[in-house]
Amino acid sequence: MDAVATDSSNTSNSDKPRRTRRTRMTGAERRQQLLEIGRTLFAAKGFEGTSVEEIAAKAGVSKPVVYEHFGGKEGLYAVVVDREMRRLLEMVTGSLTAGHPRELLEQAAFALLDYIEEYTDGFRILVRDSPIPQSTGSFASLISDIATQVEDILGKEFKSRGFDPKLAPLYAQALVGMVALTGQWWLEVRRPKKAEVAAHLVNLAWHGLDGLEPKPRLIGHRKS
Repeated sequence: MDAVATDSSNTSNSDKPRRTRRTRMTGAERRQQLLEIGRTLFAAKGFEGTSVEEIAAKAGVSKPVVYEHFGGKEGLYAVVVDREMRRLLEMVTGSLTAGHPRELLEQAAFALLDYIEEYTDGFRILVRDSPIPQSTGSFASLISDIATQVEDILGKEFKSRGFDPKLAPLYAQALVGMVALTGQWWLEVRRPKKAEVAAHLVNLAWHGLDGLEPKPRLIGHRKS
């Protein structure tokens, strides 16, 4: 019996279950984690459908941690929207490298469709009406920013064709708005393929511009 007792007392510590230590996140890592979780939830449920409790639970932290980093759900939402707007604007403006106006239209169309395909959650958040005031603007203001990048290109094209370059902002808004609204539709259906959608968008835009009248006329009864 003594021998058995002695063997039992000499059991190796390696046979005992070990406690796994959780690696503590840095402040920057925790902030990034909360942003990613918030982005996913806002895209799936919208602002109103997402709660601080749910964000905290997904992150494995208490609610005060969310408040510490962002001041609340509104602050987190604002940062998510700002990041997505910057990303989309950079993708579109960075794509405009061609010299020919038609290819520039293709590049702009592809940039928006690429963003929708690669950052679907972000686009879903952007196209929703923001429930809170945004210092960074809205999707409409973002489209306006992108259109501003196109104004100079259209202005030069108009001048070379004898059209009034002062009308370039109007046409820039119309062209970019057309692509953006088509992108919202394509977000859900995903048909036809991206390249085909881009080709049809440019087909409509380019051939519309190609046959542009310097002074368009109305053919209906209404004149004002």
